[in-house]
Amino acid sequence: MLAALALPIGARAQTPTAAPLHVVATFSVLGDLTQAVGGENVQLNTLIGPGVDAHTYDPSPADLAMLEQADVIVENGLGFEPWLDNFLDSTSFQGERIIASDGITPRHADDTEHDEEEEAHDEDHAHGGDDPHVWHSVPNAIVMVENIRDGLQAADADRASAYDTSAAAKIADLQELDAWVREQVATLPEERRKLVTSHDTFGYFADTYGFQIIGTALGSLSTEAGDPSARQIAELIAQIQEAGVPAIFAENVANPDLMEAIAAEAGVTLAPSLYSDALGAPGTPGDTYDGMMRSNVETIVQALSA
Repeated sequence: MLAALALPIGARAQTPTAAPLHVVATFSVLGDLTQAVGGENVQLNTLIGPGVDAHTYDPSPADLAMLEQADVIVENGLGFEPWLDNFLDSTSFQGERIIASDGITPRHADDTEHDEEEEAHDEDHAHGGDDPHVWHSVPNAIVMVENIRDGLQAADADRASAYDTSAAAKIADLQELDAWVREQVATLPEERRKLVTSHDTFGYFADTYGFQIIGTALGSLSTEAGDPSARQIAELIAQIQEAGVPAIFAENVANPDLMEAIAAEAGVTLAPSLYSDALGAPGTPGDTYDGMMRSNVETIVQALSA
């Protein structure tokens, strides 16, 4: 009888594999960082995909169904997803919420600029006065990876060591990326490290890597600030000319027409668009977090070196 229970030669007993953790990331940058930490242990869905402006996102019934099935939600925090709390209140979600920006010291909206831009200020306060675009600083991305790791471990303790290993590898990659960014920026004279972009999304990048924000077309932390007035545009053009910047930058989530007009009027170059609030589509240089940062830095350094 015992012999009948023996396994065939070469066969091994199979241990059931735990189902992957169902994780939803709110937007593409978080999706990429979460996948790096979770690997094959997570089934990842991203609400706001590549090239989509998170500021104008309108949740759909399909998104609601996706959240209903989630074990974990990874969100940016700092008011970047003002719709999320109400959205979750309408679901039966009882899982782990990972706030990726936890522990990062936020920049605050500068209420001394564009005093008459009431719509822009209203939108800034909708973000709680904090700048949510933390991911443009690689040291901040490292903190985000650590938060994602800790949250996945809390939700899935049996695979904690796997998340730890994956996070450590990603952090090592990000440390190399941060060193590379600093090397590239060092090739640009300090007096040329001046940025003009569509909206106020590169403040953490500027603070970390030694750039000055001259101005933004929308004068707001959000792309929903509305059309700037002729006077505001004229003021920005004067700032561009006074600063002597050779180029200004549009963004992948915003229509470049306004920046094209400003560049023409100011007599400067409109550089290739930067990846700001979303990764690029698959196959583009910015389709991963690392690719986004490398593409942005190369574009900035090349445009401002001219």
